[in-house]
Amino acid sequence: MLENVGSRLKAWLVAGIGTAAAIAVAGVMGAFGARHEPLSVLAPAGRIETGQWLLRPLKAYTAEGESLYGVPLKPGAKALVLELEMTNRTAKSTKDYFDVLQADQATVDPTTKPFIVLMRDSTLSPELHPGMPERMAYIWQLPDGAAPPASLELTVIRKTYKPRDNLYGLPGWFNPAPIGTLKLPVGSGSDTADIQP
Repeated sequence: MLENVGSRLKAWLVAGIGTAAAIAVAGVMGAFGARHEPLSVLAPAGRIETGQWLLRPLKAYTAEGESLYGVPLKPGAKALVLELEMTNRTAKSTKDYFDVLQADQATVDPTTKPFIVLMRDSTLSPELHPGMPERMAYIWQLPDGAAPPASLELTVIRKTYKPRDNLYGLPGWFNPAPIGTLKLPVGSGSDTADIQP
């Protein structure tokens, strides 16, 4: 009987030490896993491929006015504008571009979504057709009294195509993930020159 008690005590000790070791290893791995590699810095004048979209940044500037490309701004409000060329690389018309660019928190309020406008006719949030480059404007209204930023910092998001998703077995673009950061100088007014490649 004494042998039985000794065996059980030994088993509990081994299990306790094993559990403590496993917790310690998991903690260390978690600490190292929390470290993320910095995102690559994307060339402002280059073309950026995001899966669904081919982007070419053109210019960033601040503007004032009650109606900028038909976007209803508060009287006297300032807006931060990003002009870029977007090409739909998919087989269908789509407007799945709202999250492809995320403005840095220091530049604009992250809860503020931009207005997105087709510049040639001021259509808000249009579907873009496959293979047709279109000049688009992303417009963020700046908070009252905010000084215009010297630069616009963006995170570019890529999605991956899957012929069958896990839930419905349908094709689509999934798994959004940042691919890099983009920093553009901010000019004053729409006469700001385009970035040269």
